[in-house]
Amino acid sequence: MSAKKVILAITGASGSLLAIEFLKLMDENDIEVHAMISDAGRKVLELEEGKTWDDIKDLATSWHDVHDFTAPMASGSARFEAMVVLPCSMGTLAAIANGFSGNLIHRAADVTLKERRPLLVAVRETPFNRTHLQNMLKLHDAGATICPPMPAFYHKLGSFQEMARVFGGRLADLLCIEIEDQPRWGQ
Repeated sequence: MSAKKVILAITGASGSLLAIEFLKLMDENDIEVHAMISDAGRKVLELEEGKTWDDIKDLATSWHDVHDFTAPMASGSARFEAMVVLPCSMGTLAAIANGFSGNLIHRAADVTLKERRPLLVAVRETPFNRTHLQNMLKLHDAGATICPPMPAFYHKLGSFQEMARVFGGRLADLLCIEIEDQPRWGQ
């Protein structure tokens, strides 16, 4: 079953370009995306890409304030098929892995897990310390898919934007969303 209504959470980890390219892919493929961006995510978006939320707001179906616990994704009765945290900071990883709902991103991820829906977590840090790895294992054991943005070099992509777009396509694959012309091994 293909995910047609997806939650996207953008946190303050490095990698804003990843979220932008994922949003573009979803928009091009008529996937309904309900997005939210943390305060730190807004700052990183500006620092890395020279963009503000106003520059990307039209790429999502709707946006929700990370402090609004009355948003639809705060409840399991809302009909979202999946959630993607892209990029995922280690603070967000820790909150989700340990059941702390300090904002709507954490709560939506908790709801996604309790409803046994796909949760993709694109952790952005290197190197990982023991706590990071333990938190990733906790999330894996809870049903999440840990999917760090690691480029497939065999595609011989020429830019960071191309790498981000291919990674977005990889996430789409994990959500059973078909992306036309997605580079694949041996093709």
